[in-house]
Amino acid sequence: MKRAPAAPKAVSAQRPRRSGADVEVLTQLVLSSLEDDKAEDIQAIDIHGKSSFADMLVIASGRSARHVSALADHLMRKLKDSGVTHVRVEGMPQADWVLVDGGDIVIHLFRPEVRAFYNIEKIWAVGPGPSAALPS
Repeated sequence: MKRAPAAPKAVSAQRPRRSGADVEVLTQLVLSSLEDDKAEDIQAIDIHGKSSFADMLVIASGRSARHVSALADHLMRKLKDSGVTHVRVEGMPQADWVLVDGGDIVIHLFRPEVRAFYNIEKIWAVGPGPSAALPS
């Protein structure tokens, strides 16, 4: 009788959690880097307590695939220089949507039309729940 393969460990269990102050410092580093590199429509969304994969999301747009790629490259270097040991990146070859995973902070970089299509800000928007829409 074969045994089922073990389930993979959750990503959040594999990475050390940073303190709130550390996440704030990393967020400021990311925001400064994006502003210095002329990213557009930068948004920081605090998801602490709403998600187990990160505490902060940063979403920004680049003017072109080359700009998005450069933004991601600069962020990877700055995060590594600040002590984030396992920075992972997805989407670099096409650079339409690049995800930079810095552990407790995840950065989404888009070309404007791709960002408008996926509209991930809406997923994390805080608003009235479904029950608020019901008539009283």
